[in-house]
Amino acid sequence: MRLLVYGINYAPELTGTGKYTAEMAEALAARGHDVRVVTAPPYYPEWRVADGWSAWAYRREARRGVKIWRAPLWVPARPSGAKRLVHLTSFALTSAIPMALQLRWWPDVVMVVAPTLLCAPAALAVARITGARTWLHIQDFEVDAAFGLGLLDNARAAHFARAVERSLLRRFNVVSSISTKMVERLRTLGIDANNVVCAPNWVDTETIRPLDRPSAYRRELSIPDDAKVVLYAGNMGKKQGVEYLAEAAQRLASRADIRFVFCGEGATKAELAQRCADLPNCRVIGLQPAERLNELLNLADIHALPQRADAADLVMPSKLTGMMASGRAIVAMAQADTELYDVVSGRGLVVAPDDAATFASAIAALADDAPRRTVLGAAARQYALEALSPASVFGNIEAKLIECAHAARGPADAHEGFVIRHIRRLRPGRGE
Repeated sequence: MRLLVYGINYAPELTGTGKYTAEMAEALAARGHDVRVVTAPPYYPEWRVADGWSAWAYRREARRGVKIWRAPLWVPARPSGAKRLVHLTSFALTSAIPMALQLRWWPDVVMVVAPTLLCAPAALAVARITGARTWLHIQDFEVDAAFGLGLLDNARAAHFARAVERSLLRRFNVVSSISTKMVERLRTLGIDANNVVCAPNWVDTETIRPLDRPSAYRRELSIPDDAKVVLYAGNMGKKQGVEYLAEAAQRLASRADIRFVFCGEGATKAELAQRCADLPNCRVIGLQPAERLNELLNLADIHALPQRADAADLVMPSKLTGMMASGRAIVAMAQADTELYDVVSGRGLVVAPDDAATFASAIAALADDAPRRTVLGAAARQYALEALSPASVFGNIEAKLIECAHAARGPADAHEGFVIRHIRRLRPGRGE
């Protein structure tokens, strides 16, 4: 099978969409498929192009069996709603060139990873010309998130953007997302249930696992042995609700036995660091090397997962998988009718979003109850083993992709027209 993956985020980004897209592409390449990727230089979550990379140059490379084309883009230092739109548009325009180069390759399946939907037209065009099948994988409902979180607030623009979103979604042969509630959302947008796939994010439960010793980060951060560590590790953006982390730390500042560690990068990191600057119970640190992720996650006695109410099921926090695999207790903000609530309930404590007081109280209660932390952590670990293993997730994705590839090789659809039917007869041999 020849798979063309198209998305703005990719490794060596350590968090979010780029991490999962790269792991999927590399896993499929390891299974013998021919995988190519069109993407941007790494910039997330710091919102600056990584050292050693250029924001303005095209680049080709190979990484773990995957051939990669990098296209330039503009990265705003302070991403606002309008600036994000320009940022995404810049990549959609520049990446059209490496996408056009793939016409000579004749992919079987063209997969777009959203964000960003602005890439959909180029992907659909390449698929239309080559006769490939199309797959849209949605990590975030970016239109709903942009307006729901106030990144954009014009009612007319919102109506137009949602109309365009529905039109684009219906043009793909397969549309997938990372949770059952997000899949339900796809169906409400008019996507045929037969074309919808649930493809949750995964976690390597062998790499991320409970340690039988204290994390080395305790010593490095000078955290006393008897202190309980509350850890947030991930992107620090607007939709994450990281302001509730600072407020919880402020409310628990008198508890010398509770220490907060906030690890990551993002648009709101500076604000978080400023709010925590005078709190003796807080440390704010940058992203840590990928090879130390398990050590970092095992620093936690309690994982903190804040979330804004208006994010709801528009996003499913990708960081949750590692939290659960580490076998540590979780305190999460989630509404009762969301998938995040369903997943964490019984495996952690869940409080209402936007309620920092209750969030802090739940953290304090778990800090005082070691047996409960152990039970909840074990339940979270078991869930990760049963539901989030790469083998099961990749197997389902691969099976659907192969089904799509076989469909692409079949007789031309009646609506494809004379030109495309004859082009497809001339395509080169395509082995798996």
